[in-house]
Amino acid sequence: MKQAKRVAKNTGYLYARMAITVFISLYGTRLVLKALGVNDFGIFNLVGGAIAMLTFLNNSMSGATQRFMSYAEGEGEIEKKKNIFNVSIVLHMITAIIVVILLEAVGYFLFNGVLTIPIERIDAARMIFHFLVISTFFTIFSVPYDAVINAHENMLLVAVLGILESIIKLGIAFYITYTSSDKLIVYGLLMALLSVILLIIKQIYCRKKYDEVKIDIKKYYNKKLSKEMTTFAGWSFLGATSSMLSFYGQGLVLNMFFGTAVNAAQGVASQVGGQLSSFSGTMLKALNPMIAKSEGAGNRDLMFKATFTGSKVAFFLLMILSIPVIIEMPIIFKFWLKEVPQFTVIFCRLLLVKLLLDQININLTTLIAAVGNIKKYQTIISIVYISPIIFAFIVFKMGFPPYSIYIVFIVFSIVAGFTNIYFSKIVAELPVNIFFKDVITRIILTFIISLIISILPVYFINEGIMRVIIVFIISFISSLFTIWFLGLTIVEKEYFNSFIKSVSNKLPKAK
Repeated sequence: MKQAKRVAKNTGYLYARMAITVFISLYGTRLVLKALGVNDFGIFNLVGGAIAMLTFLNNSMSGATQRFMSYAEGEGEIEKKKNIFNVSIVLHMITAIIVVILLEAVGYFLFNGVLTIPIERIDAARMIFHFLVISTFFTIFSVPYDAVINAHENMLLVAVLGILESIIKLGIAFYITYTSSDKLIVYGLLMALLSVILLIIKQIYCRKKYDEVKIDIKKYYNKKLSKEMTTFAGWSFLGATSSMLSFYGQGLVLNMFFGTAVNAAQGVASQVGGQLSSFSGTMLKALNPMIAKSEGAGNRDLMFKATFTGSKVAFFLLMILSIPVIIEMPIIFKFWLKEVPQFTVIFCRLLLVKLLLDQININLTTLIAAVGNIKKYQTIISIVYISPIIFAFIVFKMGFPPYSIYIVFIVFSIVAGFTNIYFSKIVAELPVNIFFKDVITRIILTFIISLIISILPVYFINEGIMRVIIVFIISFISSLFTIWFLGLTIVEKEYFNSFIKSVSNKLPKAK
C-alpha cells in the first residue's frame, strides 16, 4: 500500500504539470505554425524536429541506467549505486562523442541529395541540423542524471521542470512571431538552447541532492559492473536507436515522395499524439521504477501485478481522451489551427490508433528490462521497429497515398505487441493466459463499447462546437462506466476503493 501511495503521489505531481503544460504546448504549436508558415514548419519538423525526438532517445537510454539504479535500490545497496553512476557517466560520454560524429557524417548525405528542401532554405535547414547535434551531445551526457531522478521517483522535480519548459517554449513562440530575423533559424537555435539549459539544471540539482551523484571515476569505477552495464546499455541502445530511426524515418520517407507540406501535417499529428499519449506516459513514468525495484527485491508477483494494472490504466487514460478527439477531429482542428495542412486529420486519427495499440503492451518492455536478459529481445524488436520504414518506402513506390505509412506502422505495432508478449513469457515467465484474460480482452471490450456509445451523437446532432462538447461528455461518462464494469478486475476495484478511502480520510473535515 505504501508503494502504491508513493506512485499515486508522484502521478499527481506529473498530472498537475500536465494540466498546465498541455494547453500551453498546443497553443504554442498554433503560434509557431502561423509564424513559420506551412513549408518552414515542415522543414523544422523534418530536420530540427529531431531535437524533440531526443527526448525519446533520452528516456530510452536513461531507462537502461535507471534499471540498474532501481534494482540496486530494491537490493538496498548504496555503494553499488555510486558505482553505477560513475560507470554510466563514462559510458554516456563515449556514446555522446560517437553519436555526434555519426550525426555530422549522416548530415553531409542528407543535405546532398536525400532531403527535398527548397534551395533557398537549405542553409537554414543546415543550421538547424547543427543545433540538433549540439543538443544531442548534452542530452546523451545527461542521461545518468535523468536516471537518478527517476530511480529516486522525484516526480516533483520533473513536474516543475516540465512547467518551466512549457512556459519558455510559449515565450519562444511569441518571440518568433514578432522577430525580424529568420524565424526558422531563431526558433531552431532557441529550442536547442532550451534543451541544454534544462539538462544543466538537472545536473546541478542532482549533485547537490543525491549522495550517489559524485563523480570519482578512479574510486568508483568497477570493471565487472562496467561490462554488465555496457552489454545491457548496448542492447538497449540498439532498440532505442532503431525505434528512433523509425520515428524520424517517417518524415524522411514522406519528404522524399511528397515534400515539406506533408511534413507539416505530420508535425501537427505528432504534437497531438505526443500531448495525448503523455497522459498515459505520465502514469508509467511514476510506475516503472516500482517494476524494477520489485524484481530487485525478488518480488516477481508484485512486478506482474504492477505490469498488468499499468498496461490497462495506460490504455484507459489515452482512450478517454482519444475517442472524442478521433470522432470530432475535423471541427477541433478548425478551431485550433487557422491553417490546417492537408492530411493532418487522417494522419492524427491513424496515429492515435497506433498509440492506443502501443499502450497495451508498453509495460512489458519495462518488465523484460527489469529481469535483464535482453540480447535476443532487443535484436528481434529492433528489426520489428525498423521494418515499417522499408515497407512504407515500397508502398509509396507503388503509388499509395501519404497516410498509408501510418497503416503500415499500425500493422507493425501489432507485431511488436506479440513480440513483447513472447519474450515476456520466455524471460520473465509471464502468465500469458492471465495477461490475455485480464488485460487484452478487457481492453478490447471496453474500447469497442465506449466508441460505439460516443459516436452516437454524430448521427443525431449537426456538426458544431455544441456537438463536440456533447461527444466529450458522453464519451467521458461512458468510458468511466465501461472501465469500471468491464476493464477492472474485482481485486483492482477493491484496491481502488481502499485507496480512495485512505485519501479522503486525510482530507480536512468540514466543521
